[in-house]
Amino acid sequence: MNVKTLCLGILTFHEASGYEIKKMIEEGMFSHFIDASYGSIYPALTQMLGENLVTVRAEEQTGRPDKKVYAISAEGRRALAEALQVMPAHDKFKSEFLFQMLLGAEIDDGHIEQVYDAQLVRLADELARVEACTEHADDHAGTRFVNGYGRAVLAAAVDYMRRVRSETLAGATRRQAAEWRHAE
Repeated sequence: MNVKTLCLGILTFHEASGYEIKKMIEEGMFSHFIDASYGSIYPALTQMLGENLVTVRAEEQTGRPDKKVYAISAEGRRALAEALQVMPAHDKFKSEFLFQMLLGAEIDDGHIEQVYDAQLVRLADELARVEACTEHADDHAGTRFVNGYGRAVLAAAVDYMRRVRSETLAGATRRQAAEWRHAE
């Protein structure tokens, strides 16, 4: 998926400025898809405006320049529908946390416990955020599915980490495994 498709998708929910689009990508319900910088959002909006995929109107602001508010056009909806008629790329999951857990036997017991507990807190916080979004979600089938999927994945990760915490953080076991690997 490219930034243009992402912006068109966001604009199907409501009109927005480039700044508001960026906020939705960073913190809103679109934060789980692809990253996009202002340096890619604004050129995409300009290009889409030239292609008649979006419209723009100026919204007056007190003490600031007018805000450009974009809306998807009928042509933009057709272009979005066409762009979505592809098989999505495989999800990519990269995690420094999992790398550290893989090599946990090489890490000081106190540090690995801090890393583990910090990750558990982050996941639990993200789960709470998704659950809060679910409570306020509209009756949009796609929103319900994405929130439910996110909730299921995060709940499974939190549950797993809580269940295996003591076993995973058993320092003697980790050190023994490391010694066995080094002896081979």
